[in-house]
Amino acid sequence: MKTTHQEGELAPYLFHQGTNFTAYSYLGVHPLSDGSTVFRVWAPNADSVSVVGDFCDWNVGIPMSRITERGIWEVTVTSGRLHAGQPYKYRIQNGGKILLKADPYARATELPPATASKIPDETPYVWRDDGWMAYRARTISDGGYYKQPINIYELHPLSWKLHEDGSYLTWIELAEELAPYVKRMGYTHIELMPVMEHPYDGSWGYQVCSYFAPTARLGSPNDFRAFIDMMHEAGIGVILDWVPAHFPKDAHGLYEFDGQLLYEYQGEDRMEHSGWGTRCFDVGRQEVQSFLISSATYWIEEFHADGLRVDAVASMLYLDYDREPGKWHPNVYGNNRNLEAIAFFQKLNAHLHGAYPDVLTIAEESGDFGGVTSSTGGGLGFSMKWNMGWMNDTLAYAELDPIYRKYHHNKTTFSLTYSFHEKYVLPISHDEVVHGKKSFLDRMPGTYEQKFAGQRVFYAWQMTHPGKKLTFMSSEIGQFREWDYAGSVEWFMTDYPMHAAMQQYFAAINAFYLQNPALWQRDDGWDGFAWVDADDAERSILSFRRNGDNGADELLILLNFTPVFRENFGVNVPHPGEWEIVFCSDEQRFGGLGLCPMETHTALPAAPDSEQHYITLPLPPLSAVILRSVPTPKKATRRAPRKTSKTADSAPAKAQTKSPPEAATSRSSNRKTKQS
Repeated sequence: MKTTHQEGELAPYLFHQGTNFTAYSYLGVHPLSDGSTVFRVWAPNADSVSVVGDFCDWNVGIPMSRITERGIWEVTVTSGRLHAGQPYKYRIQNGGKILLKADPYARATELPPATASKIPDETPYVWRDDGWMAYRARTISDGGYYKQPINIYELHPLSWKLHEDGSYLTWIELAEELAPYVKRMGYTHIELMPVMEHPYDGSWGYQVCSYFAPTARLGSPNDFRAFIDMMHEAGIGVILDWVPAHFPKDAHGLYEFDGQLLYEYQGEDRMEHSGWGTRCFDVGRQEVQSFLISSATYWIEEFHADGLRVDAVASMLYLDYDREPGKWHPNVYGNNRNLEAIAFFQKLNAHLHGAYPDVLTIAEESGDFGGVTSSTGGGLGFSMKWNMGWMNDTLAYAELDPIYRKYHHNKTTFSLTYSFHEKYVLPISHDEVVHGKKSFLDRMPGTYEQKFAGQRVFYAWQMTHPGKKLTFMSSEIGQFREWDYAGSVEWFMTDYPMHAAMQQYFAAINAFYLQNPALWQRDDGWDGFAWVDADDAERSILSFRRNGDNGADELLILLNFTPVFRENFGVNVPHPGEWEIVFCSDEQRFGGLGLCPMETHTALPAAPDSEQHYITLPLPPLSAVILRSVPTPKKATRRAPRKTSKTADSAPAKAQTKSPPEAATSRSSNRKTKQS
């Protein structure tokens, strides 16, 4: 739905009620049909407000009039005095204070470090993404998104790639390179770290001052529309990082906007995030609700965003978040839940899913709030939630020397005890490759080759585990260096064979994920996942099955988290017949050892007349092996399996949940890493 400029008494009434969800079409600056321009700003504590700019030498400016009791100010400037691109601010007087503030509803800004708002260019953008929008409506609405493959490539648009002189790519240049790359690599969506205008590069965009303006660093608002349009034309969804939890204390921003506490909470127990040095939005205040929900609406309506990833949800939900005992006060029920924040998220999601049922809302929620992705029973109503537990357990396990992994095997299995309580995204995000945490590759222990093998098997764990997927840029090329917001992905690393092979591996397993509904069609319940053996801690091996809507889509996944070659590994299978290896992370083209031939293996009965069957196959060190049952031709005559001598390696399991005993001929890989 296209939003038009609001006039009349209803718009301010709804704004003060907290239900004007397109307040950007009323507040801020707007051209009128007679060629004049109207400015409106909310500043209830101000004694006077005026518009200033180079049209008045940034002096006293053009006085505004208070038009509502609760603090909206307005002025209409006659035709000819202003033009698109002209910078302006509001001059606010409160007692003896004189403040120069950027427009909270500005739709364009100066290039940082300049801080003024700009009169926007109202040239309409002609969208070309009708086909994408129809596809989105068909696949995402009515909960259909969770039966779709979703594989997200997270990136920082200012540091994905730079010109040779270190300058930024423009939005158009970025799209021209990014769209074909993301498509070729097998991702369905990109997620952009915050593109809203922010003064400090080192905040990575998370300290926003302009909630309605894309950063001027890469071009104009219409350039950003063209960027999203080009992604859509390539069949790639665009998710935007959105930050309602806090804002910085820059003098020109929302901080004590009209000389007093306004957008932030009044009480010292809620006012600030001391760890971040930022102010917290008072989401219980109606005008702040209108402001934030309008911002979310704006990026969906005006820029065709396919989803919003909502940052730091936990910091809003819990009154004691990052606060010492005695520095916070419980709610009326005596607990630490922020009731206003809960109501805000319910209101936000109810509006967005009602107005845009084919748009995703994704919570970064690191706490234990129940029902983040539920719309009933006090739930928050998000589409999906980042699975921070899976991420923390997986990375902690990955960093262990394989000798000790058997003592921490539950870090690989615990996530399945709660995986279906919410609708999850499994993230390996920007937060995990900075501040001394090391890159995804460099977290892996062992030799040079083992680090690459380790990353391959852990990425396979992410791609085969229930839930949608997200990985941060540079992981796919095996970058050793941590992410640097002021630099670029080290693309030159692909000149080295192992890094080029890692990039090829990511593309191959991403393509395998997209092509196999068993890996995404039933992510929300046990009918899509079944353990074969969750308890093989001694060998640090996981085996499980994934199922789609069609039983023929079933896959058997084996993950070996040690550098030990299981030359004759036995595993139970659900039915007899032929089982074909369809994917192996140890292929030489991926930088592996090539110890896993892409062969078909015959299931053998565990005992005479037994209904339980098993197969034996080589399981390379630090590897993922995926098999599929080969359908038996309807008219084919089935022969009894050839009798073989059963060694301790291939002896069948006695129970469905246990694998056969360890192969007697297992040997360490030629990487010479000792395995206890």
